[in-house]
Amino acid sequence: MKEYLRRERHWLTVERLPGYAPDLNPVETLWGNIKGQELANRCAEDLAEADAAICSGMARVRGSPQLPFSFLYYARFSKAPR
Repeated sequence: MKEYLRRERHWLTVERLPGYAPDLNPVETLWGNIKGQELANRCAEDLAEADAAICSGMARVRGSPQLPFSFLYYARFSKAPR
């Protein structure tokens, strides 16, 4: 790969990306919460059933006055939820 990149340098720009840090991404804790509740032990018959379960989980999170902020707090984007 390094040799290929060296040969193609005339048109190709390589950007180094930082390592993945799921603990700094609030979406990861959201998905973890939904997977632990609505998707736990679920074998969906089709994508429509899985979609309905995910929508249900998103609605549950959206209906909580504190839960969404806890995901931001965990990722160090906000102060502790009240």
